[in-house]
Amino acid sequence: MNINKMKSAFAAIAMSSVVALSSGAAVAQEAKSLDQLLEFVKQGQATDAQENRAREARFRNAKNQQSRMLAEAKDTRTREEQRSARLENTFEQNELKVAEKQRQLRERLGTLTELFGHLTSTAGDLRSNFSNSLISAQYPNREVFLDELIAKMSGSEKLPSIEEIERLWFEMQREMVESGKVVSFTAQVAKPGGEKEERTVVRVGTYNIVSEDGKYLQYIPQTNTLAELARQPTGSYQSWAANLVSANGKVPFGADPTGPSGGSFLAALINSPTLEERWHQGNEIGYAITAVGGFAFLLGIWRLIVLAGVSARVSSQLKSDKANANNPLGRVLMVHEENPTMDTETLELKLSEAVLREVPKIEFGLNLLKIISAVAPLMGLLGTVTGMIITFQAITIFGAGDPKAMAGGISGALVTTVLGLLVAIPTVLLHTIVNGQAKKITHILEEQSTGIIAEHTEAQLGK
Repeated sequence: MNINKMKSAFAAIAMSSVVALSSGAAVAQEAKSLDQLLEFVKQGQATDAQENRAREARFRNAKNQQSRMLAEAKDTRTREEQRSARLENTFEQNELKVAEKQRQLRERLGTLTELFGHLTSTAGDLRSNFSNSLISAQYPNREVFLDELIAKMSGSEKLPSIEEIERLWFEMQREMVESGKVVSFTAQVAKPGGEKEERTVVRVGTYNIVSEDGKYLQYIPQTNTLAELARQPTGSYQSWAANLVSANGKVPFGADPTGPSGGSFLAALINSPTLEERWHQGNEIGYAITAVGGFAFLLGIWRLIVLAGVSARVSSQLKSDKANANNPLGRVLMVHEENPTMDTETLELKLSEAVLREVPKIEFGLNLLKIISAVAPLMGLLGTVTGMIITFQAITIFGAGDPKAMAGGISGALVTTVLGLLVAIPTVLLHTIVNGQAKKITHILEEQSTGIIAEHTEAQLGK
């Protein structure tokens, strides 16, 4: 029984070896006896030997193929080295030929070399002027000719012709002549919204170009087009420009002498804020000052109209013998007419009472005008201080690297001070005028009441 177990164990071990050795076989079979196991081992050894021979054959073929490729690469390297030597020899010979041709060219050019140098420098300067000149809007693509001429004079393959040199002189002369002309022509103009249209434009020398409706235009050299400035100068400049289109003689026109396409003077004029924009810079405090000033102006005008009417009625009352209740003087005189036999002291008190009753009506609004004239500058100062605080906070955050932004903030902050003074000064004048008119009427009332008392006293003493 132990022998049988040992046979079984040996068979299992041998079977695993056969399976390992015969991994290339299609199907592994299970050995049922030692003889069959021995046969399987022989078959596995034969299969392995056959596979080894096949691998050796493939290795020899690959080795032979690599040897052929190596030989071919060596042949190719040899041929390329020979070709490189021939090309280098040809290159050296060509360099000698080029040097000889250049020497011959210099001999033939002679003094023309210096001439071409001056022409090249002149053409370069002229091309730079043409690129930004307003005349290029009327005569475009002049730079192309100059580029070709410079290329010819700088190179050694072609020489410029007499006609091309004469054209350079012609372009210089035309630039000088056109810079002193005011001409109109048709060109494509781009509006601020982006749409383009054909319009009649007027060029004033090399200073400005305006459209037929008085709009100032900007020349864009990169696209060789005219564009309407998004922000136009205010005042009479646009009407002058519109009149220039149809003018036959001398007309006023706002030209920018600092350069084409909107120079520094025109830019400063355009960027200067209008009165409305400066008013909006005052923000809420500026609006409040404006409202207070408008109220003070209306109040002052209304009181002037009222007091003018009262003064006219008082003047009529002075010429009349009968008291009329439609004016302050008449109402004061009616006190005496209603009490002719009253004693002097009582009449004086009643007349004083009547005058005091009329004074508040006459002086109505004077105190309010006085208060507004004093408060308006204080409101302006408040707005200035608030604006300065905001400006300095911005400087603290973003720094003071842009003086224009800082100056713009300070300028906006000072707008409220200007508004306050603009309200206070007219209000003071209105208060003075209204107060003078009211004092005049009050003085007449006091004068007439004093005269009535004097006459009444004389009448009682005469009795």
